[in-house]
Order: sequence, then C-alpha cells, then structure tokens
Amino acid sequence: MALLISLARHFSLKRLLLRTVGAILSAQAITLIILQVISRQRKRYLPQGGFPHTRFAEVTIGQDHLQLYDYGRDLYDDMLAAIDSAQETIYLESYIWKDDSVGRAFKEHLIRKAEEGVAVYVIFDWFANLVVPRKFKIFPPTIHVLQYQAFRYPWHLFDPRRYALDHRKLLVVDGKIGFIGGYNIGETYATSWRDTHLRIRGPAAADLAQSFVDFWNQHVPAYERITRRHPRCFNPLINVRGTSAMRLMFPIRDMYIEAIDRAQQFIYLTNAYFVPDSILLDALKAAARRGVDVEILVPWMSNHIIADWLSRSHFSECLKAGIRIFGYRHMLHAKTCTIDGEWATIGTANLDRLSSIGNYEINVEIYNGDLARQMEVLFKYDKTNAFELRLEDWEQRPWYVRLSEWLLTPLRFLT
Repeated sequence: MALLISLARHFSLKRLLLRTVGAILSAQAITLIILQVISRQRKRYLPQGGFPHTRFAEVTIGQDHLQLYDYGRDLYDDMLAAIDSAQETIYLESYIWKDDSVGRAFKEHLIRKAEEGVAVYVIFDWFANLVVPRKFKIFPPTIHVLQYQAFRYPWHLFDPRRYALDHRKLLVVDGKIGFIGGYNIGETYATSWRDTHLRIRGPAAADLAQSFVDFWNQHVPAYERITRRHPRCFNPLINVRGTSAMRLMFPIRDMYIEAIDRAQQFIYLTNAYFVPDSILLDALKAAARRGVDVEILVPWMSNHIIADWLSRSHFSECLKAGIRIFGYRHMLHAKTCTIDGEWATIGTANLDRLSSIGNYEINVEIYNGDLARQMEVLFKYDKTNAFELRLEDWEQRPWYVRLSEWLLTPLRFLT
C-alpha cells in the first residue's frame, strides 16, 4: 500500500511539473505573439530620419589616420570613393546587403573595379539576406563571392559552433584603407538609423585585411583560398579583436570586462541590444559602486522588440546599482564604448550572448586620447536625442509589463 501511495504521489508531482512547465511555455508563446503584433504596429510611429549627427576631424595615431562616422550617407560616400581608388584588392564583408539604391551602388562600383582587374572579394551572410532577391545576390565571375552559410552538411546540426552567423561589417581596400563598425549596406541605414563606423588609413588596416582573409580561407575550398598576405606590425594603440565560434575565441567580451574593471572616472557605453551576461553586468555594477559614472545608451524602440524587452529586464538591477540609462528616440544600432578619455572600442559586437560567444564579430580597440574624446563628444551629442530613465519612474511600470519581462527572462540565453 505504501508503495502504491508513493507511486501515486510521484505521478501526481510529475503531472503537476509538466503542467506548470507547459503553462509557462504557453505564456511565453503568447507573450512573444503579442510582442510581434505590437512590433508591427509601432513601426508606423517610429521616428524616421532627422536625428542629430555631426562631422569629426581625422585623428592621427602614429602612421594611422582614423575617421569617425555617425551618419550613414557620409560613410557610404567615403566607402564608395575608397572602392573607386582601389589598385590591387577590395575585401567587402556585410551581414546585411539590401537590394536598393545603396546596395546596387556598391555592387556596381565593385563590378566596375573587377572589370578593371582589381581582385574583388565579397562575403555576406546567407541567413541574414534570405529576404533579399536571389537575382541581386548573383555576381559576375570577375568577383569572388562567399555566401556564408552555417550549415552545409546534416551533421553540422550537431556542432554548436555551426550556429554562428557572420555579423561582421568590413571594407578593406589594398590593405591600406579599412572600414569597420555597425553599418550594414542599405538605404535605411544611410539616413534613418544612428550607427557608428570607423575608417583606418594606414598600417593598422592590414589587420582588418588579414581578418577578412582568415575568415574567407576558413570557409572556402583550398583551391579558392586567398594567398596574398598583408604585412602587419604590432601596434599596442590599435588592436583588432575578433570573435570566432569555430576557434572558440571570444576576446571582445573579455576586452570589455577588462576595460570596465580598469575604469576610474566614467564609462559611456552605447549598444543596440543590451542583454549582458551576469559577469559583464556585475563588472558594470561594480564600477558604478566604486564611484565611476556608468552611462548606458540604448534605443528605446529598436528593430527587435524582443531584444528590447530582454534588455529592459536588466534595467531595475542597473538603476539600483547607480548605472544611468538613456533611451535613444530613434533606431540606434551602434556598438561602442569609451572610458576615462583614454580608451574606446568600435565594432560589430552587441552586448548579448549571440555576439559574445556565438556570432562572428569584430571590434577595434583604441588607446588614444583624441579618439576617446571624440567618442565622448559623440555620446553626449546622442544624449540630446535621448531621455534618462529614472528608477522611481521605472518601478511604476504596469504589472503585466513586469510579468512579461519575467516570462521572457529564459530567452536571454538565446539572444
């Protein structure tokens, strides 16, 4: 009899557990559906264009000259001019490449240079460009193309490293001019999205070129590999950090944590999708508690509403630790940070798990007061188009918002 009672209790507990898990999963699914509906509706009311932007003077660091960009149209004009100036090689890598006037302009300029005899190589992510017409993704044989696809064989499904997307954005001309940052290629990004990019003219551009070559050679057959080598030198002031899922290398996250731990005065961090892991978040909170002015700028309404919701689930914890949070009124896609007027980083990596330990990413780390101060000016300039979130106001948000944040918390590990 005791055995029967024990078994009955066991099955009752099992049934209760299954029902509880099922209820939570159902609530999560309903929440996601509602958020997607809201996302479609709010796109009608998102501000388009008109955000403040400025121009910066070129900064010289030894033999390298660095140009900061905060407006896509200015960036694209200079990228196309660099392509037109190419004599030997052009390496272009973009996560998203739209079939619109901007995307077609890049394609036309690349084709023209290839016809002139310049070696042109392009990489774009297959998954990110699924909605782009197939015809646009076909290039003449004079251009070498890698349409990066994570899964090429069935057994790749069982390798977690294969789930990485190529989220990098690079343009390198002749190994001497390099562009790196958050901008994809498309009309929307030219005028409607606030993003940040950097141009490097000089020896440090060779590091970007070699990063492109390494990625290309890793994902093409041996007979298609690039054999050209770009002479590189050690530069302690300009460092390229690249995340590689296949090599299990994740230096960008470590770079952020180390820089945050060193901060003494201020940390100005801008990120499109702020969903940090516990260690990175603890580093930011520790900095605020030791008196560092920690300010985080995020888009209040990004193009990914679920990422917004997951980001906001951290806000109470941040605000209680003394971190200041600002919501940008337009779409903000930048991934940058500047610390103490001495250190800065610009690149492609968001502060979420996909960028930290998943996707292929690339950032440049710079130790230079002039560039760091420009980044500080840019951060303060962006704040003129943002509002500060106060703890007392945030704590008054409706109960159903809190519930939605709690239900979606497990999805942090998938972002």
